[in-house]
Amino acid sequence: MRPIMTDIPSSVIAPFSNLPAWAETLLGLAALVLAATIANFVIKKIILRLALSLLPDEGPTPAPIVARLANLVPAIILSRGIELIPHLSEGVITVTHNVATAFIILTTVLAINAGLNLVNELYQRRPNALNRPIKGYLQVLKIALFAGAAILIAAALMEQSPLLLLSGLGAMAAVLMLVFKDTILSLVASVQLTSNDMIRVGDWVEMPQLNIDGDIIDIALHTVKVQNWDKTIATVPTHRLITDSFRNWRGMAESGGRRIKRSLLIDQNSIRFLTDEEEAALHRFALLDNYLDRKEAELNKWNQRLGEKGEQPVNQRRLTNIGIFRAYMTAYLRAQARISKDMTLMVRQLQPGSQGLPMEIYCFTTTTEWIEYEGIQADLFDHLLAILPEFGLRLFQEPSGSDMRQLLSGAA
Repeated sequence: MRPIMTDIPSSVIAPFSNLPAWAETLLGLAALVLAATIANFVIKKIILRLALSLLPDEGPTPAPIVARLANLVPAIILSRGIELIPHLSEGVITVTHNVATAFIILTTVLAINAGLNLVNELYQRRPNALNRPIKGYLQVLKIALFAGAAILIAAALMEQSPLLLLSGLGAMAAVLMLVFKDTILSLVASVQLTSNDMIRVGDWVEMPQLNIDGDIIDIALHTVKVQNWDKTIATVPTHRLITDSFRNWRGMAESGGRRIKRSLLIDQNSIRFLTDEEEAALHRFALLDNYLDRKEAELNKWNQRLGEKGEQPVNQRRLTNIGIFRAYMTAYLRAQARISKDMTLMVRQLQPGSQGLPMEIYCFTTTTEWIEYEGIQADLFDHLLAILPEFGLRLFQEPSGSDMRQLLSGAA
């Protein structure tokens, strides 16, 4: 409890010596409030505006910090000036002083908080800010800062030592651990995510178990915000990115190519050997000309080694329409400028099944843009579907109502 100042200068008391005690107190309070108001006006409306006008208009500015610190001056005037008011009780002076001290602590903490926000804004301008964000660490620092401020404010209001209040927190450790469980988990997860460079702002992530598929737009201490492709915003607890599996498509974006992996289902009843006339007719395909010459020479050499048995078609190696079509698909892919030649490029047969023989295209485009990628993929299969009958092949398709009507009408 602060003592009341009694050594007030006579020059201050003289004008009010003939007034009643309550009038002196009221005039003193009015003068104190007026002094605090004038100080607040001069600092915020004149000095602060003049200082801010000298700062650049673009980019982050320390204006929020200075505005918070400007509130300290009126609080200090009230804290010190209340002791000069005559005839005030000791309790009023103590309470006013304690409240003003608590306000000074709160204002200082808010100014530091604004400073941390400024640090984060300046850091986000760095080239590697997306790779290693510091927002989570700053939020942990803010939690500790406001927790310490709460203890100091309580100590100031109760006129107790902060160490005395801290000593009582030991018994509350279990409660605090329970209350801040998510914060502790998120802090550990943020450290792991950042140190291992697992996610960045702008990464495309996919978590099917949470119906998340989109770009990361914000990484904070407790949550990671993802904007899905349908423009909805999904909020994921940070620690779920450690405990649950997710797919990050950053590697695809950095490679510069996006994979095409799609199959054509060939009707296995349409697969057969080619006749000599059909082989000759296939030379009209510019993409197959060199392949056919090379393949025919290889087969002739093989068949000649068989001698007399090579005269029987069952012993010969012959061209098939499915093999020629696979060679055509490969040559067609290699001829496309929008298909990468530096990455895996192949056409393969998958396991035959009840829905035909899958002929799978496995290659990469030269772009990762979604719209362009879909256009390239559609153009490829548009052509392959249309050219397929030229090789005597058919696509497999489940029978529909029109197929059944044709079958019944033909039988009739």
